[in-house]
Amino acid sequence: MMYEGSVSEGILQLKGDLDIRCSAELKGLLIEAIAQGKAVRIELAQVAEIDVTAVQLLWAAKRYAEKTSVAFAVAGDLPDKIRGAVGAAGFENFLVPTAADAGQPSQ
Repeated sequence: MMYEGSVSEGILQLKGDLDIRCSAELKGLLIEAIAQGKAVRIELAQVAEIDVTAVQLLWAAKRYAEKTSVAFAVAGDLPDKIRGAVGAAGFENFLVPTAADAGQPSQ
């Protein structure tokens, strides 16, 4: 997994494979971004593969952000392959970007 953006600004553009091999790193990035207290925007357009571990981490991060009153959104385009993997994991409604996600995250 690679990422671009600024954790301190809450913008994470994730790239490559998101799977169990990078779960500790992803968890750390998500916790750090939420801890900033600013809206968090996750972009998955350049993710090649995602497994259920990564989907569960993103879901847990969103729930944690909501509990701490931090906006959290998966925004931008989702490749069909990623959308399919998310749906297969039972999270089809969780990571579906909305038109509002094109800008800042919303709760």
